[in-house]
Amino acid sequence: MTDSPVAVVTGASRGIGRAGALALADAGFDVAISARTVKEGQGVAEPNSVREERTLSVPGSLERTAEEIEARGQRALVVPMDLLDREAVLELPATVLREWGRIDVLFNNAIYRGVGTLDRIADLTPESMTAMFTGNFIHQVLLIQAVLPHMLERGRGIVIDMVSGSARHDPPGPPGEGGWGILYSASKAAFGRVAGGVNAEHRAAGVKAFNVDPGNVITEARKAAKPDDDYEAGFGSAPAEATGKVVAWLATDPGADRFLGKWIFAPKLCSDLGLLPGWSMEGSG
Repeated sequence: MTDSPVAVVTGASRGIGRAGALALADAGFDVAISARTVKEGQGVAEPNSVREERTLSVPGSLERTAEEIEARGQRALVVPMDLLDREAVLELPATVLREWGRIDVLFNNAIYRGVGTLDRIADLTPESMTAMFTGNFIHQVLLIQAVLPHMLERGRGIVIDMVSGSARHDPPGPPGEGGWGILYSASKAAFGRVAGGVNAEHRAAGVKAFNVDPGNVITEARKAAKPDDDYEAGFGSAPAEATGKVVAWLATDPGADRFLGKWIFAPKLCSDLGLLPGWSMEGSG
């Protein structure tokens, strides 16, 4: 068993997942990372809608994130996982426990990306709706179920769930015209109820869960899809590192308990606590 605490981070090949993994490593965690993209140059962003046809290359990989974790003096464990693959989802925590013997933090960052994400209501199909809820809700719950017995046996554990502001607000326009797909927001709304259930059922036994909303983060996939868009218009933006720092703070600071049961808006909390030197919400657009 490792002497360092262990964090599991999904979707860690790029974006918020990578930022969270690195922040946790900075905080002294060994980090097990999962995503579909293992090697640099393999990353792709599939079409988000039936109205799109392009599959785009995006930077980032588990190997790159692992190297950055190890450069911080912590161990990295690469475990490839596709959110739609039930066996791979369940194998992730099993592998970590087999290799390292403990899981202290689970950061559920990965989301399903594919047709349906930016589709309009008339374009939704049973297949796209099933895939979205499988990846963004059902398999996320299976992952939590898989780590709970271990955390309960040890009497402690933290689950951090990535949620989305789209689950709380109506879109300002149609998908692709300033708004988001209702299928994506509905799946994130469902997932947003899970942390509260974990707390209600298991907080007394030492396991707690947080909901973290990253705000408007301009990811590699979004840049690849529409490099000329002004993504900040109407929303502002926050770097992925702001959410990463908040995740590490929630995982380590006893004062984080005051945010149990709350919808944590990561950019504001990061700014209020000064977790990311040189950045604040005031200058974020």
